[in-house]
Amino acid sequence: MKTHYYLDWFYDKGFSEKLVNVLHEDITDRKSLVMISAESSDFSDEQVNIDSVFERTWFNQANIYFDEYHFIDDRTQKEDAQRLIQNASVVFLCGGTARDQKHLVTEYELSDLIKKSNAVVMGTSAGGMNMSDEYVDECTVCEGMALNHFSFEAHFDHDNTAMIEERFPLSNKMDIYVAADKDGAVRVKGSKIDIIGNVYLISHSKIQKLAETL
Repeated sequence: MKTHYYLDWFYDKGFSEKLVNVLHEDITDRKSLVMISAESSDFSDEQVNIDSVFERTWFNQANIYFDEYHFIDDRTQKEDAQRLIQNASVVFLCGGTARDQKHLVTEYELSDLIKKSNAVVMGTSAGGMNMSDEYVDECTVCEGMALNHFSFEAHFDHDNTAMIEERFPLSNKMDIYVAADKDGAVRVKGSKIDIIGNVYLISHSKIQKLAETL
Protein backbone atom coordinates (compact mmCIF):
# COMPACT_ATOMS: atom_id res chain seq x y z
CA MET A 1 0.00 0.00 0.00
CA LYS A 2 1.49 3.32 -1.09
CA THR A 3 1.83 5.97 1.62
CA HIS A 4 2.46 9.63 0.79
CA TYR A 5 2.74 12.66 3.07
CA TYR A 6 2.29 16.24 1.86
CA LEU A 7 3.61 18.59 4.54
CA ASP A 8 3.72 22.22 5.51
CA TRP A 9 7.02 23.69 6.75
CA PHE A 10 7.45 23.05 10.47
CA TYR A 11 10.31 25.39 11.37
CA ASP A 12 12.12 24.62 14.64
CA LYS A 13 9.13 23.04 16.37
CA GLY A 14 9.24 19.91 14.19
CA PHE A 15 6.38 17.57 13.35
CA SER A 16 3.16 17.93 15.32
CA GLU A 17 2.28 15.29 17.92
CA LYS A 18 -0.49 13.82 15.75
CA LEU A 19 1.85 13.64 12.77
CA VAL A 20 4.56 11.96 14.84
CA ASN A 21 2.10 9.29 15.96
CA VAL A 22 1.06 8.29 12.44
CA LEU A 23 4.64 8.46 11.16
CA HIS A 24 5.63 5.91 13.79
CA GLU A 25 2.83 3.68 12.51
CA ASP A 26 3.77 4.05 8.85
CA ILE A 27 7.57 4.10 8.93
CA THR A 28 8.33 0.58 10.07
CA ASP A 29 11.31 0.06 7.74
CA ARG A 30 14.06 2.41 8.91
CA LYS A 31 17.06 1.28 6.93
CA SER A 32 17.51 4.35 4.73
CA LEU A 33 16.23 7.94 4.62
CA VAL A 34 16.92 9.57 1.23
CA MET A 35 16.42 13.32 1.01
CA ILE A 36 16.15 15.18 -2.30
CA SER A 37 17.32 18.78 -2.47
CA ALA A 38 15.17 21.65 -3.70
CA GLU A 39 18.09 24.06 -4.04
CA SER A 40 20.82 24.42 -6.65
CA SER A 41 24.27 23.75 -5.21
CA ASP A 42 25.94 25.91 -7.88
CA PHE A 43 28.03 22.79 -8.41
CA SER A 44 30.31 23.48 -5.47
CA ASP A 45 32.74 20.64 -4.79
CA GLU A 46 31.85 20.66 -1.11
CA GLN A 47 29.45 17.84 -0.25
CA VAL A 48 26.44 18.45 1.96
CA ASN A 49 26.73 17.27 5.54
CA ILE A 50 23.55 15.28 6.00
CA ASP A 51 23.55 16.22 9.70
CA SER A 52 23.12 19.86 8.68
CA VAL A 53 20.02 19.29 6.53
CA PHE A 54 17.32 21.11 8.49
CA GLU A 55 14.47 18.72 7.71
CA ARG A 56 16.42 15.83 9.23
CA THR A 57 16.03 17.45 12.66
CA TRP A 58 12.27 16.89 12.43
CA PHE A 59 12.85 13.13 12.35
CA ASN A 60 15.28 13.35 15.27
CA GLN A 61 12.75 15.31 17.31
CA ALA A 62 10.16 12.65 16.48
CA ASN A 63 12.53 9.90 17.68
CA ILE A 64 12.59 8.34 14.21
CA TYR A 65 16.11 7.26 13.32
CA PHE A 66 17.52 5.40 10.32
CA ASP A 67 20.52 3.18 9.75
CA GLU A 68 21.60 5.30 6.76
CA TYR A 69 21.03 8.90 5.67
CA HIS A 70 21.57 10.13 2.10
CA PHE A 71 21.15 13.47 0.35
CA ILE A 72 20.64 13.82 -3.40
CA ASP A 73 21.51 17.09 -5.12
CA ASP A 74 23.10 18.12 -8.41
CA ARG A 75 26.52 16.90 -7.21
CA THR A 76 25.26 13.33 -6.79
CA GLN A 77 25.96 10.99 -9.68
CA LYS A 78 22.78 10.10 -11.56
CA GLU A 79 23.32 6.35 -11.19
CA ASP A 80 23.96 6.74 -7.46
CA ALA A 81 20.79 8.82 -7.04
CA GLN A 82 18.70 6.18 -8.80
CA ARG A 83 20.19 3.40 -6.69
CA LEU A 84 19.50 5.33 -3.48
CA ILE A 85 15.83 5.81 -4.43
CA GLN A 86 15.45 2.12 -5.25
CA ASN A 87 16.82 1.15 -1.81
CA ALA A 88 15.10 3.83 0.26
CA SER A 89 12.81 3.20 3.22
CA VAL A 90 11.66 6.83 3.14
CA VAL A 91 12.05 9.31 0.27
CA PHE A 92 11.82 12.89 1.51
CA LEU A 93 11.54 15.78 -0.96
CA CYS A 94 12.91 18.81 0.84
CA GLY A 95 11.63 22.37 0.84
CA GLY A 96 13.15 25.16 -1.19
CA THR A 97 12.59 26.08 -4.82
CA ALA A 98 10.08 23.85 -6.61
CA ARG A 99 11.60 24.47 -10.04
CA ASP A 100 15.12 23.51 -8.94
CA GLN A 101 13.85 20.29 -7.43
CA LYS A 102 11.73 19.46 -10.46
CA HIS A 103 14.74 19.98 -12.72
CA LEU A 104 16.84 17.64 -10.57
CA VAL A 105 14.18 14.92 -10.46
CA THR A 106 13.68 15.18 -14.22
CA GLU A 107 17.37 15.23 -15.15
CA TYR A 108 18.12 12.25 -12.93
CA GLU A 109 15.02 10.34 -14.10
CA LEU A 110 13.82 9.78 -10.54
CA SER A 111 10.08 10.34 -10.98
CA ASP A 112 9.15 6.86 -12.19
CA LEU A 113 11.43 5.27 -9.59
CA ILE A 114 9.70 7.22 -6.83
CA LYS A 115 6.26 6.26 -8.18
CA LYS A 116 7.20 2.58 -8.25
CA SER A 117 8.92 2.61 -4.86
CA ASN A 118 7.40 0.94 -1.82
CA ALA A 119 9.06 3.57 0.36
CA VAL A 120 7.04 6.10 2.32
CA VAL A 121 7.26 9.25 0.19
CA MET A 122 7.13 12.62 1.93
CA GLY A 123 7.45 16.19 0.72
CA THR A 124 7.50 19.50 2.54
CA SER A 125 6.70 22.82 0.89
CA ALA A 126 8.31 22.64 -2.59
CA GLY A 127 8.62 18.88 -2.15
CA GLY A 128 4.90 18.46 -1.56
CA MET A 129 4.17 20.62 -4.58
CA ASN A 130 6.35 18.42 -6.77
CA MET A 131 4.58 15.30 -5.51
CA SER A 132 1.31 16.83 -6.76
CA ASP A 133 -0.34 16.22 -10.09
CA GLU A 134 -0.14 19.94 -10.91
CA TYR A 135 0.48 23.06 -8.85
CA VAL A 136 0.54 26.84 -9.13
CA ASP A 137 3.99 28.42 -8.82
CA GLU A 138 4.42 32.14 -9.45
CA CYS A 139 1.11 32.38 -11.33
CA THR A 140 2.05 29.45 -13.58
CA VAL A 141 0.52 25.96 -13.52
CA CYS A 142 3.34 23.41 -13.37
CA GLU A 143 3.33 19.64 -13.70
CA GLY A 144 4.40 17.54 -10.74
CA MET A 145 5.13 13.84 -10.40
CA ALA A 146 1.42 13.07 -9.97
CA LEU A 147 1.81 10.67 -7.07
CA ASN A 148 -1.83 11.51 -6.38
CA HIS A 149 -4.45 13.25 -8.50
CA PHE A 150 -4.64 16.55 -6.66
CA SER A 151 -2.64 19.72 -6.07
CA PHE A 152 -0.87 20.70 -2.84
CA GLU A 153 0.58 23.91 -1.45
CA ALA A 154 2.20 24.66 1.90
CA HIS A 155 2.24 27.71 4.22
CA PHE A 156 -0.75 29.08 2.38
CA ASP A 157 -2.36 32.39 3.31
CA HIS A 158 -6.02 31.41 3.38
CA ASP A 159 -7.06 35.04 3.94
CA ASN A 160 -5.47 36.22 0.69
CA THR A 161 -8.48 36.45 -1.61
CA ALA A 162 -6.44 37.24 -4.73
CA MET A 163 -4.20 34.22 -4.16
CA ILE A 164 -7.19 31.94 -3.69
CA GLU A 165 -8.97 33.20 -6.79
CA GLU A 166 -5.79 32.73 -8.81
CA ARG A 167 -6.13 29.01 -8.12
CA PHE A 168 -9.79 28.73 -9.09
CA PRO A 169 -9.08 27.65 -12.71
CA LEU A 170 -6.96 24.70 -11.53
CA SER A 171 -9.51 23.89 -8.81
CA ASN A 172 -12.10 23.25 -11.51
CA LYS A 173 -9.79 20.53 -12.85
CA MET A 174 -8.63 18.96 -9.58
CA ASP A 175 -8.85 19.45 -5.82
CA ILE A 176 -6.23 21.73 -4.27
CA TYR A 177 -5.18 21.04 -0.68
CA VAL A 178 -3.53 24.02 1.00
CA ALA A 179 -1.78 23.70 4.36
CA ALA A 180 -1.82 26.73 6.63
CA ASP A 181 -0.49 27.90 9.99
CA LYS A 182 2.67 25.82 9.81
CA ASP A 183 1.21 22.54 11.00
CA GLY A 184 -0.92 21.21 8.16
CA ALA A 185 -0.38 17.82 6.58
CA VAL A 186 -2.17 15.49 4.17
CA ARG A 187 -1.57 11.75 4.37
CA VAL A 188 -2.60 9.50 1.50
CA LYS A 189 -2.56 5.81 2.38
CA GLY A 190 -3.84 3.64 -0.41
CA SER A 191 -7.01 5.41 -1.51
CA LYS A 192 -7.69 7.07 1.87
CA ILE A 193 -6.88 10.75 2.41
CA ASP A 194 -6.32 11.92 6.00
CA ILE A 195 -6.10 15.51 7.21
CA ILE A 196 -3.81 16.59 10.05
CA GLY A 197 -3.74 20.14 11.41
CA ASN A 198 -4.90 23.18 9.46
CA VAL A 199 -5.70 22.24 5.87
CA TYR A 200 -8.08 23.93 3.45
CA LEU A 201 -9.59 22.58 0.26
CA ILE A 202 -10.08 24.66 -2.89
CA SER A 203 -12.48 22.82 -5.18
CA HIS A 204 -14.66 24.09 -8.01
CA SER A 205 -13.81 27.71 -7.16
CA LYS A 206 -14.75 27.41 -3.49
CA ILE A 207 -12.56 27.16 -0.39
CA GLN A 208 -13.42 25.38 2.85
CA LYS A 209 -11.63 24.39 6.05
CA LEU A 210 -11.29 20.62 6.35
CA ALA A 211 -11.89 18.73 9.58
CA GLU A 212 -9.03 16.67 10.93
CA THR A 213 -9.46 12.95 10.42
CA LEU A 214 -6.65 11.75 12.69
